[in-house]
Amino acid sequence: MSMSTAEDGATAAEETLSEDEYRERLRDLPPSAKLVAKVLETESPLSQGQLAEESLLPDRTVRYALNRLEEVDLVGSRYSFRDARKQVYYLKH
Repeated sequence: MSMSTAEDGATAAEETLSEDEYRERLRDLPPSAKLVAKVLETESPLSQGQLAEESLLPDRTVRYALNRLEEVDLVGSRYSFRDARKQVYYLKH
């Protein structure tokens, strides 16, 4: 029996994307969004600053990439448990 965690904000009723649908949504996004998604695949959840550090992209580019990923519903966010002033991001796929 699989259990969803409260940490990622997912609910049992939330539908997960197939690998093909995930790739299709990612296909038309800019390279920066693809890189941020790849970083989130290996390490998640991460703050915007951590994403910038891991991806070697400027903060502004990471912010743009996250906005694009949110537009196609591939990334979610929640407040950090360590620092409630910060948001952390994770892939919904």
